[in-house]
Amino acid sequence: MSSCSSTDLDEELPLFDFLQPTQRCIQGSPTESEQAAKTKAGVPPGTADVMMISSDSDDDYAPLAQRLKPSSDPSSVSGGKMPDGGFSLSRSSSCQNGVVAAGLPPSVRREEPQSCKTSSAWRNLTKRPTEEIQTSLEEALRRRQDKEALKQEREKQKAEKRAVAEAAKALRPEECIKHMVVAVDPALLQLEGGGALLASLQALGCSCAIEKQPLPRSISWMRRAPPAQSSSSSGAQLGDAACVPETPVVMQMTVEDFITLIHNFIQEQKVGRSDSGPTLTAWVQQQQRRQPRKTLSLAVIELEKYFRSQKSVNQKKFKAAVRSETSAGGGAKEKRKKGGAEALPQVSRVQVEEAVVHLQLHAGISVHFLPSWKEFADYIAMTTKAVAEAPFKREREKTGFSFYLESEWAGGHRVDRGGRGLLQVWKRQIQQFNRVSPDMAAAILAAYPSPQLLLQAYARCHTETEKTSLLSDLLIRRGEGVTSTTRRVGPELSKRIFLTMHSPDPEQTLD
Repeated sequence: MSSCSSTDLDEELPLFDFLQPTQRCIQGSPTESEQAAKTKAGVPPGTADVMMISSDSDDDYAPLAQRLKPSSDPSSVSGGKMPDGGFSLSRSSSCQNGVVAAGLPPSVRREEPQSCKTSSAWRNLTKRPTEEIQTSLEEALRRRQDKEALKQEREKQKAEKRAVAEAAKALRPEECIKHMVVAVDPALLQLEGGGALLASLQALGCSCAIEKQPLPRSISWMRRAPPAQSSSSSGAQLGDAACVPETPVVMQMTVEDFITLIHNFIQEQKVGRSDSGPTLTAWVQQQQRRQPRKTLSLAVIELEKYFRSQKSVNQKKFKAAVRSETSAGGGAKEKRKKGGAEALPQVSRVQVEEAVVHLQLHAGISVHFLPSWKEFADYIAMTTKAVAEAPFKREREKTGFSFYLESEWAGGHRVDRGGRGLLQVWKRQIQQFNRVSPDMAAAILAAYPSPQLLLQAYARCHTETEKTSLLSDLLIRRGEGVTSTTRRVGPELSKRIFLTMHSPDPEQTLD
């Protein structure tokens, strides 16, 4: 069995201060007297000192030379005990896990390993290779990066969900009007009803921006984008928020311009061309080419005042022609001359309607006639609210079906766990057939309250003709009392219901 090095033993053993001041073992170079005593005791020179701890009292004190005996001398230690009965620290003690065991009795001493390794060699064995350490560091760094990336991804997903929730909240009817911006042309505010228009928009709760518009005297709409979409939005900037422009545009036309364009349209219809200027349809199409992505609509205010003035002028002309008086004719000429450039061509109501229908057919433009500026302000407020709620209504109508689910005659009906409501479901299924009234469905329902009963009735029929005409003789009652009438379901509806219940062809035509 190999022994442990004394140098390593000195490095590993701590200094125990169990002895009295006169009994301490001082590390370092021994004194001359100590060296002489060790030589006399047979200790080889260069051997490190080993501290002996005695369990006896001070009365049995042994000299240092007797306590410091080499472990190689078998006579010095017998069974791990000193001659005076004290235990010694043996250099031949086992080295296990970097701990040097003292000279303990055999019952207490640990089992010695096959090879006792020095502390430095053991530390070298416990050290991991540089490649393994580097690999561990890289693995820890990679796990940390993955953890940070996963955290960032979760934060990004939370931000996206929050942005979607905010965008959905901004589309609600009670919130959408707050995100609308109404852009008004400055020329429109200089007219008579500019103040009433601004007051109406302010009462609505939306924002108002006064800026030059591509179309004169027009009003357009913009919607503030949510904060998450502001960076990616390509709309206009209003303050710190990005605004997405909406397609509707309302343009206010004066009565003078409107009547002039209609008069040109009438002249073109009569002679095939108009020498005085563009017609109403041609002028609107020109404005559409300037704003191809906008949906234009026209608003004409106080057109009735023009018709009343024309009626008054015609009445005066008629009176003047009847009386044939020179003074009356001179006065009329004087008034007409006094009117001067403000005189407008005469256009009838029928001609105005013809021009508006032509405009709708060829340009797809609607014209709104408003009696006063107050009605114009209310119309702009109503349009603002409709534009604000349009996205919410479009999302609500996306059901995935080509027909409307929510309706009074073809809507669904709630059925509870007890089966209440199944009768109404069967009735509405019958009403989905073309040209089937509620009375006809009620007559079939009274004879066959469920589809299973109808199928059983078909099974009892022997021929195809009997099956197709099974429901044709059912009576349909209309009204009550003496005014009530009756008629039969007829073979047509009976055949359609039979084909629906038995035809294996999904493309079967019922009518």
